[in-house]
Parts: sequence; structure tokens; C-alpha cells
Amino acid sequence: MSGCPDMTGPGLRTYLWFDEKGKKTKVAAPQYIDYVMTFTQKTINDESIFPTKYANEFPSSFESLVKKILRLLFHVVAHMYHSHFKEIMLLKLHSELNSVFTHIILFNERFHLIEDKETEILQDLATALRVHSEPPELAAPPPRPAAKDNNNCLESDGGARDASGAAPAHPHHHRHESQGGPPPAGGTPAIPASG
Repeated sequence: MSGCPDMTGPGLRTYLWFDEKGKKTKVAAPQYIDYVMTFTQKTINDESIFPTKYANEFPSSFESLVKKILRLLFHVVAHMYHSHFKEIMLLKLHSELNSVFTHIILFNERFHLIEDKETEILQDLATALRVHSEPPELAAPPPRPAAKDNNNCLESDGGARDASGAAPAHPHHHRHESQGGPPPAGGTPAIPASG
């Protein structure tokens, strides 16, 4: 507790804990993080909030609870970057932290659960890590429908295409371009050694 007495984030943010009665409380970072993890685990394991049985319904408070969980987890990640990144780098755990951050940001971009005023403090990091999802106009086009054969039946070509986007002459005779012939026995193409 004495090693990290304040639950702070970038931009002079201080995160306060709100107890069950809604009272704001300033707690040390380890205590705040313990509260977040305990609350999250308790909430996710509550069958009345996160039902796992087929006929059970989600409660009307489900969205607000998910928003709270994601916001609290974002606070933990923001604190880790702000107050402990040097130690994380020394432990070679930065890629794991970046991965958690990326998941939170992309999940938030998809479902808009955390307000922008919360996430803006790490916007430069998201940009530097190229976290943002592609705009719809840049996303890959949907797969082409399978071509009809001579018997007016649909036949899948397994998705293989040449450089022009055309399917192979016959779907069962794929030419393995990098090897100059068919794939090795078993149908698994060889991966050329780099060097």
C-alpha cells in the first residue's frame, strides 16, 4: 500500500472508489485494483447478472454493469501505464499489457461502453499501437459466392484465387504456386524456409 498510495492515471487523474452506497473513497492503488478485480469476478460469476442457462434472461441493469466493469478495468490499465510502465518493461510484460489495452479499446469501439472523456487520456497510445479498428469502407470485401458447375449445383472452390481473383480451373486441382506444383501428400503446403 505504501509503495503506490494513489490510484492515479495520466493527465493528473485520480480514480476514486465508489462503495455500494455510492460514497466516494480515496484508496491506495493496490486496494482499488483489488476492489475492481473482486467486483468484476463477483459480478461475472453471478448467475442472475451473467446467466449461463438457456432460459434465463439478462437483467435490465446488464448494460450498466458491463459499462462499469469495462470502465474500472480501463482505470487499472491506465494506472499501470502511468505509474508502473518502467517496471513492466523491465519484467518484459509490456506486450501483455498492450494486448489487454488493445482488447479493451477495440471492445469499447465496437460497443461504446466507456465515455470518450475516460479513454481520451490514452488516445495517443492507442494511435501509436494502431489499435483502432478499420473503418467499414477499408474492411476486406465479403467472400465471393461459390461458382456454379455445369450441373447447376453449387461447388465450393475452397476460396483459392489467383492474383486476378479468379478461381482455379478445377477446384480439386489447386496448383501450389510457391512450390511450382501440387501440395505435398496430405494436402498441407510446405512453408519455404526463410533466409
